[in-house]
Amino acid sequence: MKIEKVICSKGRTGFYFDDQKAIKAGAKNDGAAYIGEPMTPGFTSIRMAGEAISVQLVLSDGQIALGDCAAVQYSGAGGRDPLFLAEDFIPYIQEVVAPHLIGRELTSFKELAGEINSMTDPKTGKRIHTAIRYGVTQAILDAVAKSKHTIMAEVIAEEYGCKVSDKELPIFTQSGDNRYENADKMILKGAQVLPHALINHVETKLGKNGEKLLEYVKWLHDRIIALRKDESYQPVLHIDVYGTMGIAFDNDLEKIADYMKTLCDAAAPFHLRIEGPVDVGDRTKQMEALRDLTAICDKKNIPVEIVADEWCNTLEDIIYFADNKAGHMIQIKTPDLGGMNDIAEAVLYCKKKGIGAYQGGTCNETDRSAQVCVQVAMATQPDQILAKPGMGVDEGYMIVYNEMQRVLAYEEAMKK
Repeated sequence: MKIEKVICSKGRTGFYFDDQKAIKAGAKNDGAAYIGEPMTPGFTSIRMAGEAISVQLVLSDGQIALGDCAAVQYSGAGGRDPLFLAEDFIPYIQEVVAPHLIGRELTSFKELAGEINSMTDPKTGKRIHTAIRYGVTQAILDAVAKSKHTIMAEVIAEEYGCKVSDKELPIFTQSGDNRYENADKMILKGAQVLPHALINHVETKLGKNGEKLLEYVKWLHDRIIALRKDESYQPVLHIDVYGTMGIAFDNDLEKIADYMKTLCDAAAPFHLRIEGPVDVGDRTKQMEALRDLTAICDKKNIPVEIVADEWCNTLEDIIYFADNKAGHMIQIKTPDLGGMNDIAEAVLYCKKKGIGAYQGGTCNETDRSAQVCVQVAMATQPDQILAKPGMGVDEGYMIVYNEMQRVLAYEEAMKK
C-alpha cells in the first residue's frame, strides 16, 4: 500500500489562540474577547479564532487516511513554536512535506512518522512546525492502520511492544473560565479527573494570598458530595494554576508547598493535583524549581501531586524532567511534541521512570486529533487523558469517551 496524494484544507479548532503573555499582564475580558494590545509575536489580537489544517492521504487502494494539524491555545508561549495559521502553512505542507510522502510504502508507522517528525526546513535548518508534525503523523498512523486492516491502537501496540488496554482510562475534563457550571457537568457525567479551572491570573482567580482558589476548592469539594450518586465516586481534583502561585508567593517554594497543603486539606478526601505551580521563564530553571518543590512536598508528606507543563514541551524536555523527578506527573501536551511517535515514546518513558504520565493536549485542537490521541493512549496506557477539544465539557468528553469505547468494543470483539 502506497500514499498517492496529499490533500490539505483549512479547518477550525474547538477553541481559540490566546496571547498568554498579555493575559498574564492583566488583559481584561470583554465577553468572549479580551481588551488590550497583544504582546506575543504573530498575534493581531489577544484572542484569535483557532485554526487547523486537515490532511488527507489518498492511498493506492482508494482509502483515505486523516489527520489534523493543530497548535495549542497558548501558542508562542513557554518555549513553543509560533502561531499556526492555515493560509501560511497549507502551501508549506504541499511544497515541503508532501514530496516526502507521495509514493511511500506504508510498512512501518514508526519509521515514516520518525522521518517526518525529524524533518527540518530547507531554508532555516530548524525542525518544521510542531503542528505540521502532529497532523501529518496522525494521518500516517491512520494510513498504516488502514493498510493493515486494523485500528490505530493495534499498530502502536505492535510497533512499540505494548498492549492495548482492556479497561477505560481516566478522562480529565477542563472547565475554562466557567469553572462552576462546567464542574457540575463533569460531576454529572462522572468524569474521573476535574476541573482544570484555568487559574491563570493572580488577583481575579488565585487571590493575592491564594484565598480565591482555596474558596473554589472548598466549593468543589462540597459540590461533588452534593451531586454525586454515591460515595464510590471519588474524582481527582486537578487544577492548572499557570505559574500564578509563584507570582503570588514570590517563588518561595516553602510557602508554595505550605499553601498547597492548605488546598489538600480543603480537598480531602479527594486527591489533589496542581499543574504548573510556578513558571520561572526558563527550561533549566523550571526543571530545578519543580524538582525542588516536589522534594519539599514529599519531605513534608504533603499529599499533592505536582504536574509539570510549561517548558516541558518536547520528548527531550519530558525525558529531562522525568530523569530529574521535576514533578510527580508530566503533561505530555500532544501538539507540542509534534509526532505521534514521540507522544507514544513519552508516555512509555514516564511509565518506565515511575513518573505519572498525563497525555494531555489543548482545548484548541480538533475532533480528529482527539480521536487519534485516544488510539495512541489506549495502546500506551497513560495515567489520564484529556477530554478535548473545547471548553464546553460535554463535547470534548463525548469525543474522547466514545473513541475509547470503540477501541474497547473492537478489542473485545476480536477476542471472540
